[in-house]
Amino acid sequence: MRFLSGKVRVLALVAVLWVCSVPGFGQGCAMCNAAAKSTPKEGQQALNKAVLVLLMPPIGIMLFGAVFAVRYGKRRDQDPD
Repeated sequence: MRFLSGKVRVLALVAVLWVCSVPGFGQGCAMCNAAAKSTPKEGQQALNKAVLVLLMPPIGIMLFGAVFAVRYGKRRDQDPD
């Protein structure tokens, strides 16, 4: 007899991860928000562009990994055993 079925394990894992991430939602960074709002319009635009520039490498790496995984999976499925 198993202790927990597969679906219950996944649900429990999701619940634990959600509970652990709740404190992160409180980090809306009121000081950062206030500092950004107090800057001139050009400064706010520069911050927005900086955020986009800093997001590009992680998104590119994830996209590369996803494309590599799909290509590898297709090639593996087509190879005769």
